[in-house]
Amino acid sequence: MSAVRKKLRIGELLVDNRIISQQQLDAALAEQKKSGRKLGRILVDSAYISEDALLSFLSQQLNLPFVELAHYRFEPAVVRLIPEIHARRFRAIALKDKGDCVQVGLSDATNIFAYDELSRIIGRSIEVAVVREQELLDSLERVYQQSDRITGIAEQLSDELKEGDFDVDQLAAGADLSDAPVVKLLHTLFQAAVQVRASDIHIEPDEAVLRIRQRIDGVLHEQVLNEKRIAPALVQRLKLMANLDISEKRLPQDGRFSLRVSDRVIDVRVSTMPLQFGESVVMRLLDQSEGVRDLEVLGMPGGVLRRFMAAIKRPHGMVIVTGPTGSGKTSTLYSALKLLNEPEVKIITVEDPVEYRLPRVNQVQVNTQVGLTFARVLRTTLRQDPDIVLVGEMRDQETVEIGLRAAMTGHLVLTTLHTNDSVSTVSRLLDMGAAPYLLASSVNAVLAQRLVRRICSQCAREDDLSGGARAWVGSRLGAGPHAFRRGDGCHHCNNTGYRGRVGVYEMLELNPELSLALAAGDLATFARLAGDSAGFRPLSLAALDYALDGVTTVAEAMRIAADNTLVDVDDVAA
Repeated sequence: MSAVRKKLRIGELLVDNRIISQQQLDAALAEQKKSGRKLGRILVDSAYISEDALLSFLSQQLNLPFVELAHYRFEPAVVRLIPEIHARRFRAIALKDKGDCVQVGLSDATNIFAYDELSRIIGRSIEVAVVREQELLDSLERVYQQSDRITGIAEQLSDELKEGDFDVDQLAAGADLSDAPVVKLLHTLFQAAVQVRASDIHIEPDEAVLRIRQRIDGVLHEQVLNEKRIAPALVQRLKLMANLDISEKRLPQDGRFSLRVSDRVIDVRVSTMPLQFGESVVMRLLDQSEGVRDLEVLGMPGGVLRRFMAAIKRPHGMVIVTGPTGSGKTSTLYSALKLLNEPEVKIITVEDPVEYRLPRVNQVQVNTQVGLTFARVLRTTLRQDPDIVLVGEMRDQETVEIGLRAAMTGHLVLTTLHTNDSVSTVSRLLDMGAAPYLLASSVNAVLAQRLVRRICSQCAREDDLSGGARAWVGSRLGAGPHAFRRGDGCHHCNNTGYRGRVGVYEMLELNPELSLALAAGDLATFARLAGDSAGFRPLSLAALDYALDGVTTVAEAMRIAADNTLVDVDDVAA
């Protein structure tokens, strides 16, 4: 790396190569004397030269590689060869471990002091790569995600938890609580979760370690802490925040609390469960600052949106939204209530738990411990003169029967159910004891939905499907040519290739023919007629539509298909 260690007079070289003028260099040097800023940054900010042109010139003069970090796939173990505090100080990031040396991206490749210090910190020689400064700063935010800070606070807390030296009760009730490491750790956890748009935080004690996992775009990302002894302190503090019984460690508990993170109000639902090595905590994060979204922005295709809006605007009947946990069912129903919420309409909801507060809507929280079940609340609700009733979930036969009779006697009932698709919803309700004639006369429509991950727009490229995946696509769309895309992974998407999610929908409306087949209990005919009904498009084909449009990948479409056994999903990216 002798080229880096030589004194490089970058300004003179730029003038000699007629890239900038002598007058521009003089002006930049004068500004440097006043501000102390680096010459290269002054030249770029003064528009004498573009950043890419300057970096390309440096790369040629120093014989160094130029690396675009926007599409670089980082390895966490390599990145952490440089502690976060030093990475930010020297504007540097470790890129590749080459054994005898480490390739490091530097925003200022001429910084000899940074070169020497980083070599000392890593304990090996470094090979410098030229990178864009803004891409470097963005990458630092993504790859570290405050994990070093989390680990540091965990180590500090672990030291304080030495036997006989630490009283958790005093920590929870102390006057100077904001300085307690356990509170700092929780604060950092929530900040990191909000930064990466996590929907859930999992705290799981294991035999020798503590696992903290964040669910981002439906997929869990894990961080392992060696300080297992901090787990009881974390759990106890979270129980206090959620008004749970800190003395009860043998039974599951549920609670909630709100907090403000980066000027955003986050509602946290807390669930604890006793495990072999302690209590686990799962926290669902609900961003109350975003509020309930309009139906139009959920991503429903135009035809599905029009039919769904028509179904929920009917004066009576039942509309069911189905899908697995975390598929966005409740969000869809809240968006429907937002559309229907008018002064002349009485709306009552029965939920467990109440996720979003809606003005003018009478929301009831189910509490089975005191006998306040779905069925009991729903029976009372019908005596409150409602126009629209939302039932959070159809959980038992009694709730189903009351809901269906309410839909048949002049009320609009909105509810959810856990099924794989819209057609199997009928079978599920029959298995729960619903009478076929009640279903036929009460159910207006069923909306099945899933969430698939969006391809990151910053690193999207053409996807070369494996043979098995092409066979799967061909069995549904016919012979090609079909073009698909995938994400390579970059700092914008945390090297996953995906950023954000979008809903996939399957809408089934009950017409007279379907109602007759249902009333007769003929499920085979019902399924055949449903597949041929107007506007019906199965979830797998709806997901493939997104894949054809470049919104998601074939792998994501296969994950939600009910009949994806033809090919291993993991074979898609092979």
